[in-house]
Amino acid sequence: MSDPVLPHDEGVARVNRLRTDVSHSARIWNYWLGGKDNYPVDQEVGDQILSFVPALPRSAVADRAFLARAVRHLAGEAGVRQFLDIGTGLPTAENTHEVAQRVDPTCRIVYVDNDPLVLTHAHALLTSTREGATDYIEADVHDPEAILRGAAETLDLDRPVAVTMLGILNFVMDTDEAVSIVHRLLDALPSGSHLVLSHPTTEVDGEAMTQAVEYWNSQGSAPMTLRTRADLTRFFDGVDLLEPGIVTCSRWRPDQAGEPVDVTHFAGVGRKA
Repeated sequence: MSDPVLPHDEGVARVNRLRTDVSHSARIWNYWLGGKDNYPVDQEVGDQILSFVPALPRSAVADRAFLARAVRHLAGEAGVRQFLDIGTGLPTAENTHEVAQRVDPTCRIVYVDNDPLVLTHAHALLTSTREGATDYIEADVHDPEAILRGAAETLDLDRPVAVTMLGILNFVMDTDEAVSIVHRLLDALPSGSHLVLSHPTTEVDGEAMTQAVEYWNSQGSAPMTLRTRADLTRFFDGVDLLEPGIVTCSRWRPDQAGEPVDVTHFAGVGRKA
C-alpha cells in the first residue's frame, strides 16, 4: 500500500509572507468560531463587524455545519470520492477530508487557499487516511486553470469531483467574473461532479450586512461583496440544483428537528448532469 499524499510545505518562505498588520477573513472567521489562530487586528476588525451584525458567529457555525452535511451527502448517497475545497480557511473541526474519509477512507481531497497562515496550518493538520489522500495547494480563486492544474496532481479530473466554495466568491467583486470562474471549473470536470457553495447575502439582515461590508472594505483588507438569491442562482446555471435549492445555510437539509434560525449566508449544492 502506498503512503498517503500529504500537503506540501514551503516553510520559511511561506511564513515570511504572513501579514499580521492587516486583517484576513479566514482569521476573523477563526476568531468568531472561538479559535486561537488569529491576531489582534483580526479581533479588532471582527469585533467592529459584530457591532453591525451581532449574530455573525451563528452564521460561521451554520456555514461549517452546512459543509459537513453537504460533504457527508456527497461522499455517501452521491458516491463522490474526490473533493476540491477552494478557499478552505483555517483548519477546524469537521474539515472536508475528515467528513469525507469518515464515510469512505479512500476519498481524496485537495485544499486551496492563498493565505500563508492557512497554508502553514494545513501542512501540519490536514493529514489523510492511508487509503486516501489530502493535499494543499497555494492558488488564487481568480485563476481556476491554475487550481485545476495543481489539483490534477492528486485528483483524477476525469472522474467526478465535488468543488466546495464556501465564503470565497464574495471576494470576486464582479458577478460576471465570479460566474465565469465557477463555470470554468465545472466545464473541466465530468458528469457527476458537484458544486457546493455558500455566500453572504442581502437576504437576511440586509441593511446591517451592507454596513458591515462597507466597513470591511474601508479598512484595507481584500474587498468583498454581498449577493442576492437571484445572483447566487447564476452560479448554478447548467447544473441540477439539489433540494431544497438556495437557502440560508441552516435550512439546507438540517440534522436537527425544529425550526432553523435563518443566518446571513445562503448555500446550495448542484450536480453536473
